[in-house]
Amino acid sequence: MNDPGTGGEIAAAAAGDGDHYRKPAWIGFLGKIENGLLVLVLLCMMLLPVSEVLRRMGLPIGISSADNWLRHLTLVAGMLGGMIAARESRLLALSNVSSLLKGRWKNAASAFSGTVAAAISMFLCIASWGFVVSERTSGTELGHGVPVWVLQAVLPAAFCVITMRLAKSAASSWKGWFGIAAGIALIAWLASKPPGSASAWIGPGLGILVGATILGAPIFVTLGGAALILFWGQSAPLASIPLDHYEQVTNALLPTVPLFTLAGYFLAESNASKRLVRVFDAMVGQFRGGPAIVTVLACAFFTTFTGGSGVTILALGGLLMPVLLGSGYSERGSLGLLTGSGSLGILFPPCLPLILYAIVAQITIKDIFLAGLLPGVLMAGVTMWWGIRSGPPRSTTRPFDGAEFGKAVWEAKWELALPLVAMGALFGGFALPVEAAAITAAYALFVETVVHRDLKWRSDVPRVVVECGLLVGGVLLILGVAMGLTNYLITEQIPDRAVTWVTSAVQSKWMFLLLLNLALLLVGCLMDIFSAIIVVAPLIVPMGLAFGVDPIHLGIVFLANLELGYLTPPVGMNLFLASYRFGKPMSEVTRSVLPYLGVRLVGVLVITYLPLLTTWLPGRFK
Repeated sequence: MNDPGTGGEIAAAAAGDGDHYRKPAWIGFLGKIENGLLVLVLLCMMLLPVSEVLRRMGLPIGISSADNWLRHLTLVAGMLGGMIAARESRLLALSNVSSLLKGRWKNAASAFSGTVAAAISMFLCIASWGFVVSERTSGTELGHGVPVWVLQAVLPAAFCVITMRLAKSAASSWKGWFGIAAGIALIAWLASKPPGSASAWIGPGLGILVGATILGAPIFVTLGGAALILFWGQSAPLASIPLDHYEQVTNALLPTVPLFTLAGYFLAESNASKRLVRVFDAMVGQFRGGPAIVTVLACAFFTTFTGGSGVTILALGGLLMPVLLGSGYSERGSLGLLTGSGSLGILFPPCLPLILYAIVAQITIKDIFLAGLLPGVLMAGVTMWWGIRSGPPRSTTRPFDGAEFGKAVWEAKWELALPLVAMGALFGGFALPVEAAAITAAYALFVETVVHRDLKWRSDVPRVVVECGLLVGGVLLILGVAMGLTNYLITEQIPDRAVTWVTSAVQSKWMFLLLLNLALLLVGCLMDIFSAIIVVAPLIVPMGLAFGVDPIHLGIVFLANLELGYLTPPVGMNLFLASYRFGKPMSEVTRSVLPYLGVRLVGVLVITYLPLLTTWLPGRFK
């Protein structure tokens, strides 16, 4: 199936309005191979942990070194997803400026950003090749006689393909491609033989990179390019960047990211949204502001599993907008409520940003999951309150229909049990975090294919898995290359210097938290949540420790602030997607969401200055 507002629109929204052309048959064939490999890898990632759980229960299944295989399959899935995202021109970017340009200016911006992006990707490919060559001599095996370097080789291979696709998508004629190739060659020549010292070119190099970012270069290019330029300027070995990439993406906890996201995509691409909205409507629709409560509950549920990727607005927008308008909500009020609710759920387990922060800040996933529950309820509550307050003063009420509620719950019982499956597996003591994620994904797949039969095995399941892999690939590309930049900052003792400066300038813990909120709001305006977690979190964690702030509390404050980043221009993802989904100008979407920014900001301050709201549950389950 391909319901309106789900996968088809996600693809269209993310692809932008670039030139389209008929692809040669051989390119289509290669695309099918890539898609098939990605589907195979992600399904294997789902089955391996499940088989380990069953093996511990006494069944004679499973393979040796399953954990090692799973970590390296995450690397393969991330790079395959990145290749497909580059093929579809859907790599995550910070800026949408190029879409505002026309004619020659648009072509020039595309050529410039594409040339820089392709050059950076080429250098990452070369550095990755050097890393694989050095690793090949180690003789390390994954298991069953397979050398580790065989899977590590996906790094240079994928960056090579991404390089060609970035260059290809930056122009639409042979003349344009020739110019881009010449530009890449010029950059390579300057990098190998810079006029003067390499360190003198760090500033200009970073300036060019910023310009390319503003004109639409992908986020991984910005972060990876910054790491390359800084290491190159100090004549440091570039192979450390792919080494950091490899070590970060093969982190033992990272498979939870694609697996929980896969569960969310199975929900988003099925009719689960209709069943869940029916439940929430039957439960609270009879109250004043019932449609607003239904919207908040449905959006929070979906975002929890889709990872704050914007899928919620696309999947639920067409379903909930008529409900709000039919209940007497104004068009602007409905638009603001839907856009504002689209990022709710980020603080609820098992949302992707919670997992990424736990990995980067080196805190347990269980603690961060528990810590986010009450703050998540608060943020949903203040959004509900404003949605009810801004609704029609006298909406038509209806009596509670117990029969309808029972029917709705019975029809959606499998989806309603999904959080219980995820949390039960995680906290029940019989599954590790990665295994809990795999069980959740397998459960969602079973429900939507076998129980409800919303998704067909041959057509829908591969499409949904590829959609998920594409998003995950974009995120893991950012995660991997950003670690090179993060490690450069650590090597240069930037976090230590920042701690020294902040502790000398600020004496009060509470003043530090206030200034941190202001800084994070600015970060949310300029960076997406994934790159902010990788780059900014390592800087603020030492500061929090210096002021005696609980690391778990700091993490929830961090994520609550960045939750607002989805609604703040110029890079608020939900603003762009709502503008696309509802056909409204960005200015109108921004105005509609301002009240929700205000009440959510109050919620952030409550979370900041009431640490017990965050630390109580983790303390109870120690």
